[in-house]
Amino acid sequence: MRSDEIKSGYQRAPNRSLLRSLGVTDGEMELPFIGIANAYNTIVPGHVHLRQLAEKVREGIAAGGGVPFEFGVIGICDGIAMGHEGMRYSLPSRENIADSIELMVEAHRFDGLVCIGTCDKIVPGMLMAAARCNIPSVVLTGGPMLSGFQDGKDLSLIDIFEGVGKVAAGAMKEPELCELESCAMPGCGSCQGLYTANTMACMTEAMGMSLPGCAAIPAVDAGKLRIARETGESIIRLVKKQVRPRDIITKKSLQNAIRVDMALGGSTNTVLHLMAIAGEAEVPLSLEDFNTLAETVPHICHMQPSGPHSMQTLYRAGGIPAVLKRLEKYLDDCPTVSGKKILQIAKNAMVKNEDIIRPTHDPINSAGGLKILFGSLAPDGAVVKCAAVPKKMWKHTGPARVFDGEQSAMKAILAREINEGDVIIIRYEGPRGAPGMPEMLSPTSALMGFGYTSVVLVTDGRFSGGTRGPCIGHVSPEAAIGGPIALIMENDRIEIDLFEKKIDILVDEKILSLRKKTWKPIKKSLSGVLARYAKTVEQANLGAVQK
Repeated sequence: MRSDEIKSGYQRAPNRSLLRSLGVTDGEMELPFIGIANAYNTIVPGHVHLRQLAEKVREGIAAGGGVPFEFGVIGICDGIAMGHEGMRYSLPSRENIADSIELMVEAHRFDGLVCIGTCDKIVPGMLMAAARCNIPSVVLTGGPMLSGFQDGKDLSLIDIFEGVGKVAAGAMKEPELCELESCAMPGCGSCQGLYTANTMACMTEAMGMSLPGCAAIPAVDAGKLRIARETGESIIRLVKKQVRPRDIITKKSLQNAIRVDMALGGSTNTVLHLMAIAGEAEVPLSLEDFNTLAETVPHICHMQPSGPHSMQTLYRAGGIPAVLKRLEKYLDDCPTVSGKKILQIAKNAMVKNEDIIRPTHDPINSAGGLKILFGSLAPDGAVVKCAAVPKKMWKHTGPARVFDGEQSAMKAILAREINEGDVIIIRYEGPRGAPGMPEMLSPTSALMGFGYTSVVLVTDGRFSGGTRGPCIGHVSPEAAIGGPIALIMENDRIEIDLFEKKIDILVDEKILSLRKKTWKPIKKSLSGVLARYAKTVEQANLGAVQK
């Protein structure tokens, strides 16, 4: 066992003495030492209940014949960080989480690892760490929040963001919005729809790194406590058999995750995170893989925000095992942390509601829910959640409205300076330029709240998993390094074609070359984490990982 390096032999008497001060017994010195990376805190709704789950994991580890050691991991709530400077710190936190887990695992020579997290950057960071350290590992995701409720309608966080636009448009009064905000978020768990946190939970299960059914079980359901206990027991089995993350996170299992993503119509951020996880697992994965798989897998679940169904609804319909059952003929048979192969899980699953998880021959859309676009505006790619774009906007040409940053764009939107047909360009919000590649749920939700139906938004930053409408993000290369998005001028014609997966600036190449000669990047005064991040981060098409 790896842990023998800190507890075996007379040379390790000082190490054992410190372990004994923790209450470790002679018998426990002979057992596997299991680290529990817990993102519990009292500022993130998705994490406030994780202490209770960790207790059940500890019980499972002890019952299985191991010794649990719990340590903390940071977590940022993207919803609370949204729309201000705090959002620049969210994506960099993913790297911090991966690094901090690696530090704890390697310093203390754990034999196995259980990662407990829920929200957007935390679960990807944990998966990156698991792949990097490559000791037996299991991920326990904390589960979605129950839906809010008002006047016979289920609510989620997106109703509040879009309510801001409605108030600005005069379609809702502030007291109504205040009442709505009090009803929308009833307790612990990740935000209710298929936003980034829940999409990543689904991806974790689909790639085989969490137990079957884990992703969709609501945070407050007793089933989550039971699966936490089973997670603790399962890590001991994985340690004994020496099943490691890189045995599970392979090209085929990542392709399975992408297929499930396409079937669900998940968040655009999964592209960024799956690329980063693949990099840590040393698995070759490219943006073209997403497009290739999207063409073969139908979109069969109409989930929030593009559709009506919450994660609670998906859970009642059978959860991810039921989605796997629908996709059985598309999947590669890969191992999972449960000891069962993915097709065995699919075969044993049951679809409990065909209106929620539709047959593949009767899909919502014939192709998957995400597309990667290429063209003169994004030579290295851009990402769009096509499942959330009305078909009438799949092909559009309009004048560019150019903003160097989210705040100036938001100001123009709230001032009703945007016209139907416009293509809003928000730049210098990429990995280096922002820095931190902030999500932009406020502008997109404001547009929806105002009732715009034919405005496109394009950015080198990111969009929240709660975004809907024609919103194209992750434009690479970004403006800060002189990508074409930096050269766009007001009223340039922009053409998007989701059918052909293209996004172009309709400006002569010679004119763009002349603009490039006079272009100068916007420089920001940076310090601390953001200064280090800006110097070392890669472009979005490479997962925005740090070099």
